[in-house]
Amino acid sequence: MYEIDFNKPSSVYFIGIGGISMSGLALLLNDSGFKVSGSDIKKSDTTKELEDVGIHVNYGQVSENITDDIDYIVYTAAISEDNPEFVKSKELGLKMMERASLVGQVMNNYKHAIGVSGTHGKTTTTSMLSHIFLEADLDPTISVGGMLDRIGGNMRIGHSDKFITEACEYTNSFLKFKPTSEIILNVDADHLDFFKDLDDIRHSFREFASLIPSYGYLIINGEIEKLSYITEATKGHVITFGLNGDFDYTAKNISYNSNGCATYTLVVKGEEKGEINLGVVGVHNVYNSLSAIAMADIFEVPFPVIAEALNGYTGTHRRFEKLGEFNGVTVIDDYAHHPTEIDATLKAAANYPKNKFWMVFQPHTYSRTKALFNEFAEVLSQVDNLVVADIYAAREKDPGDISSKMLADEINKKGGNAINISDFEEIKKFFKKSCINGDLLITMGAGNVVDIGKDLVEK
Repeated sequence: MYEIDFNKPSSVYFIGIGGISMSGLALLLNDSGFKVSGSDIKKSDTTKELEDVGIHVNYGQVSENITDDIDYIVYTAAISEDNPEFVKSKELGLKMMERASLVGQVMNNYKHAIGVSGTHGKTTTTSMLSHIFLEADLDPTISVGGMLDRIGGNMRIGHSDKFITEACEYTNSFLKFKPTSEIILNVDADHLDFFKDLDDIRHSFREFASLIPSYGYLIINGEIEKLSYITEATKGHVITFGLNGDFDYTAKNISYNSNGCATYTLVVKGEEKGEINLGVVGVHNVYNSLSAIAMADIFEVPFPVIAEALNGYTGTHRRFEKLGEFNGVTVIDDYAHHPTEIDATLKAAANYPKNKFWMVFQPHTYSRTKALFNEFAEVLSQVDNLVVADIYAAREKDPGDISSKMLADEINKKGGNAINISDFEEIKKFFKKSCINGDLLITMGAGNVVDIGKDLVEK
């Protein structure tokens, strides 16, 4: 593995520079004096931000973009080996590294490098923890997998010894990280196009936990099944959080305001510490906040600062985000694309003011839809009025043995009320005709389903 010398800035080219993590790394290296350039398929708000700070971006990935004066090539796991830029880099014998390896090298430059992991909730918890650290004037460097208004994007370059980043388990990329402390929020079956099964995923989180040094901390959800299998692998200090058991950090007297945001009494090792008022909805965010509080405590952030920061955090984009209204109908967008996430969002929606509830769900990837077919059908059968959009392929090709029509039929067999509509324009017409003043509509999925909601509130 090639090691970048951060004391000797060089030339780095990012294949896929417009990605949420890649763009953040590009900004970080650019700020550190590196000559940064890269490519992406098309222009976006992210690539414009890169260009605004002087980073050259090529649109379209062709071999001519790669020249022998580049010192390092950084690419994502999504880049195929027949990508023209990847092929040319190999031909020229350039030094190449996958994105996760670069994240690991960046983390090595910080005394305190915190990796926030889990099958769900990484972006929200990273954002919560970032809000707390910023409120406490700890001046962290932050890399988050969503757009966070507090930092004006997905990357903040601080000047302290503290670094906070999401740590994603897909393709085991987080095993290339160099965390001094970690949060593990949950461990569920997901990304089954890569992992064999839940035990395989659990093993990866065990390996991730083993990366922590003896002076570091593992903040982990105490309700995770086979918890000891993960915790016994770490050399660091273990701190648990949760609601249903005897944990180091827990919450009691949980209630919800008219917008579905929770208020609770924080309890640390049996001692009541005070009241937390969240600015985001749902019980899943109680869990997320407990993990962020536990990590903040390690850095001796005073309770009033923690409470103020969590109350001020109102979410990142695409996480139960209010897009606006049309004809008096409230439109919320949510990134949920796994049955557990969907269930959490539906529980949050139950506490949200509304008359009738409507939802459009866009399944994300054929492999996930097929592997968790029954789980999707079960959780979506709870929705009274559901439209299932066609599957968002992402990195995959249609195998021909799974479809949204099949999912809608199975939902109805389980007592749900679902229809499959393929065309986005037809979906928008359906909701304009069906929804009335006071109703709530959620657009849900990790693909481009958000465009439906945006169009409805803008027109």
